[in-house]
Amino acid sequence: MRPPGFRNFLLLVSSLLFAGLSAVPQSFSPSLRSWPGAACRLSRAESERRCRAPGQPPGAVLCHGRGRCDCGVCICHVTEPGMFFGPLCECHEWVCETYDGSTCAGHGKCDCGKCKCDQGWYGDACQYPTNCDLTKKKSNQLCKNSQDIICSNAGTCHCGRCKCDNSDGSGLVYGKFCECDDRECIDDETEEICGGHGKCYCGNCYCKAGWHGDKCEFQCDITPWESKRRCTSPDGKICSNRGTCVCGECTCHDVDPTGDWGDIHGDTCECDERDCRAVYDRYSDDFCSGHGQCNCGRCDCKAGWYGKKCEHPQSCTLSAEESIRKCQGSSDLPCSGRGKCECGKCTCYPPGDRRVYGKTCECDDRRCEDLDGVVCGGHGTCSCGRCVCERGWFGKLCQHPRKCNMTEEQSKNLCESADGTLCSGKGSCHCGKCICSAEEWYISGEFCDCDDRDCDKQDGLICTGNGICSCGNCECWDGWNGNACEIWLGSEYP
Repeated sequence: MRPPGFRNFLLLVSSLLFAGLSAVPQSFSPSLRSWPGAACRLSRAESERRCRAPGQPPGAVLCHGRGRCDCGVCICHVTEPGMFFGPLCECHEWVCETYDGSTCAGHGKCDCGKCKCDQGWYGDACQYPTNCDLTKKKSNQLCKNSQDIICSNAGTCHCGRCKCDNSDGSGLVYGKFCECDDRECIDDETEEICGGHGKCYCGNCYCKAGWHGDKCEFQCDITPWESKRRCTSPDGKICSNRGTCVCGECTCHDVDPTGDWGDIHGDTCECDERDCRAVYDRYSDDFCSGHGQCNCGRCDCKAGWYGKKCEHPQSCTLSAEESIRKCQGSSDLPCSGRGKCECGKCTCYPPGDRRVYGKTCECDDRRCEDLDGVVCGGHGTCSCGRCVCERGWFGKLCQHPRKCNMTEEQSKNLCESADGTLCSGKGSCHCGKCICSAEEWYISGEFCDCDDRDCDKQDGLICTGNGICSCGNCECWDGWNGNACEIWLGSEYP
């Protein structure tokens, strides 16, 4: 027989063990599964009840939406920054209030989303001292924003720190000087922040892809990629880094006070009229020193003047008519529409490009290149804009072999257009490739299905002579832009 003292010891141990187990939350009971991997001994409803926050009805979010429920136990597993913890994943170490960039203002510790303030401090972010040693004048001075307004008229000053007006408990007014008011982001119709299609930061909506508007109330009918493509300027930048792209359209940063064109304009904000002024003054119309016309940020000087801003007088013994006549040569336009005429001499565009040359810029070897930049199809040489083909090849770009290694039927099958017509009825088929009618110079394309008359003209020239027409659209040479390649965006003229 064991002594009575041993029996008392067993009773004490068993009572302590029972008390310890009863203190463990139900959701963490070790007896819910018989062994790892075994079926849960709780019903699904009971399991989910233990994973819901107290007072939440059936069907409400489990584990605060930050984890999964496993047999009545929450397993936190979100991938957002910071650590989530707590029996119901209710605690987040990064959600405590901040003040002036510091969590709990540097005067407390973050405990499950709430600041525990050090002695002598209080407030949601521990930003207010319990005892203030500042005068009212000094306190108000510290509460003024950059416009010298105390707490932006959206709060009251407490010992040099602003307490924002949030009587409804929404917390939508915030900031060191209460300068941010997210109530500005609330959609009047849906009463949601940014219409439910964006996030609000300091009173401004930042919309999700496919939405735009002050409160993200408008949906874009094109993809984000198409929107970006339409807003990309010739230099590869979005709205030339001078505007904002909204649903494929650029809104340039500069707007003239009168409501007319601002100094920055163009489909992709590529034109900057400020480049045409010797001294910038947005309210002045003194472009190009008064001796020229501003064309998309570039000065086109009047006869007798030159320079970036047409600031230098030019000594030329020729009259304007004589100068233009010398620059025309056999062309209808001065410098063949591909250069600038100064005192009877042509400066070809773009400067430094040896492919454009000649006394009147009549030679343009870029016309010998296909859209991939290959000269004369790799089967010839270019001479003043025309291909001289090697033996065995012919065509405008030496793209057709004279000897064909396929049957006539094979060749015709490759020449059929979408409607089953051979070369769209506007050309002949040779070795699987269409040769468009020479009489109809404007017909082009792989199946002679393009009409280059659809390309925009300027000064009577298709693509102004500064690009090639590709199936009705102008493909401009480097430095040129516009529907008709009429706008020069390259470097300054020599």
